[in-house]
Amino acid sequence: MSPIVTGEAVVLELRPASFAARALGLILDVLFHVVLLVAVLIGLSAAGEDVDEAAMRALVLSSVVFCLVILPVAVETLSRGLSLGKLATGLRVVRDDGGAIRFRHALIRGLTGFLEIYLTFGGLALAVALFNSKSRRLGDLLAGTYAIRSRVPVEPAVPVFIPPRLQAWAAAADIGRIPDAAARRASQFLRQAGRMAPLSRAGMAASIATELSAHVAPPPPPGTSPDDFLAAVVAERRNRELSRLSQQRRRNTAVGERLQRLPFSN
Repeated sequence: MSPIVTGEAVVLELRPASFAARALGLILDVLFHVVLLVAVLIGLSAAGEDVDEAAMRALVLSSVVFCLVILPVAVETLSRGLSLGKLATGLRVVRDDGGAIRFRHALIRGLTGFLEIYLTFGGLALAVALFNSKSRRLGDLLAGTYAIRSRVPVEPAVPVFIPPRLQAWAAAADIGRIPDAAARRASQFLRQAGRMAPLSRAGMAASIATELSAHVAPPPPPGTSPDDFLAAVVAERRNRELSRLSQQRRRNTAVGERLQRLPFSN
């Protein structure tokens, strides 16, 4: 499973589905909808003796539209991008920005899917998916969506700690002014650093360390590497936040106990 790597060598959490996984999910969905349609048509033919020819044609057309368009659109809308085939293959459809799809996206995919999947026997969908990096079919391109792997192995947590030689400095350093966005970038870098190329890792560490150093005082001891500086700042910031939350929890507990002892609390 290959992750998405940005130009800054940051690994994103969303993994586009492979062509094979998308094709398998599509085949399963088509089989389910076709089998359902055949079952509905068999039921209509059994009751055909009591229905005139014009009404029968209308019922058949309605059944086709319901099984091949309305049902897929409704399922993807209500499940936020899932279907039977995607559930079986561990996929989910999301917007280009990674958010959950809505009715508009599902409707565009469903209407286009009737053309590229059923009217062309899947040829158009497969041809388009072969020539783009995210294996998107025509409906995805028009709706601004793509399929991702929703079942991925859980990565082991990477422990972040303060290097021993920086513990005294970190305890006295002012790191409270670090913007949350910069702190998240530093944390993400530390989680992904082990999988980055050495040159990318060194450049990314130096860039983030320079950004954080503008919000940290005093500067770290001379000779501190960017990796150690980031680890010390992230770990100390985490420790202080945990300590603050723990103190707040104890205060809330104490206030609750005092309120329970007041006369009006009974």
